[in-house]
Amino acid sequence: MKTPTFFRGFRKPKNSEPNKFNALHSASQWALIWAKFKDHKLAIVGLYILVIFYACILFSPIITPYDAWEDSKYIYAPPSKIRIFHQGKLSRPFVYKQDIILNTETFERTFKPDKSKPYPVRFFVKGAEYRWLGLVKGNIHLFGVDPQTSINLMGTDVLGRDCFSRNISGLQISLTVGLLGVFIAFILGSVIGGIAGYYGGIIDNIVQRLVEFISCIPTIPMWMALSAVIPQDWGNLKVYFAITVILALRSWTGLSRQVRSKLLQLREEEYIVAAKVCGTSGWKIITTHLLPGFMSYLIVSLTLEIPKMILGETTLSFLGLGLRAPTVSLGVLLQDAQNLAAISAYPWLLISALLVVIAVLAFNFVGDGIRDAADPYKN
Repeated sequence: MKTPTFFRGFRKPKNSEPNKFNALHSASQWALIWAKFKDHKLAIVGLYILVIFYACILFSPIITPYDAWEDSKYIYAPPSKIRIFHQGKLSRPFVYKQDIILNTETFERTFKPDKSKPYPVRFFVKGAEYRWLGLVKGNIHLFGVDPQTSINLMGTDVLGRDCFSRNISGLQISLTVGLLGVFIAFILGSVIGGIAGYYGGIIDNIVQRLVEFISCIPTIPMWMALSAVIPQDWGNLKVYFAITVILALRSWTGLSRQVRSKLLQLREEEYIVAAKVCGTSGWKIITTHLLPGFMSYLIVSLTLEIPKMILGETTLSFLGLGLRAPTVSLGVLLQDAQNLAAISAYPWLLISALLVVIAVLAFNFVGDGIRDAADPYKN
């Protein structure tokens, strides 16, 4: 019989000793999940995208050619064209300097490339100073051009700030809010759901009524009400953590119900009864014996919850109720896209929305892949 694709990596070598166990039988649960996960093509694509996004987040000061708040005279400049031919001759990648032409009747600004001189794209150039991870001081950027001109891969905004640098910086906030919010929701959902499922009775009734009350409140109005409580004089860091807590307070209920239902099913198992007879505390039984038994399902739920966190932050910031300028997030950047006239003339302002869509789809693909791989009854 032909071996299933996701088990081929565990085939027994031809020259192995007969008394050795087949790698398939001795593999851990996580190894089997990873083997099945690799067969999910969309999940692998999503994983690669997320790795690229988080690598950009980690090295954002180095990758970006300019500071996210650095303005210039190139207001609403279109994305720079990287060229390799100058006057019909092959050359290293370069850009042309943009001459600004102002129409005195309509006051419309247009940009015309000056093709008399190419400005080569250089790598590992000196630029604006930064502190990588808040610790290491540096001024080396991955790419750039001579100061006489600029390179704007995603155009510029109303103040002439580089949209590529701002979008990469915006990914830092939007994608880390999702991770931190999910971590808080995981702690709340696991603890509250674990207590309700293990002890049952009146504690379970109280928890379930609380979950039902929170779940029946519309999401957007709840977020708006909670975000309105945030003082206007708070700094960016405080607002960041406040938004994270707000998103987590709405997201723990679903995980809590999943944990409760699993614990109701497992608490009567023989190994749990044996732990009770041995005098093991209820808290240790929940954290040591019950939760690890279905941790793979919890990870699936968390993976599918992160996109909701990202969309929540983007929605609040877009409505002006979340993070505010000068903080840079994808939601804050999308505030510039509220003007339809600006979008029709400067469509590159919508790149932030495209990044949100790509990140959410990537997380959903990865979540689907983990769910299929963790399901023992799925072929």
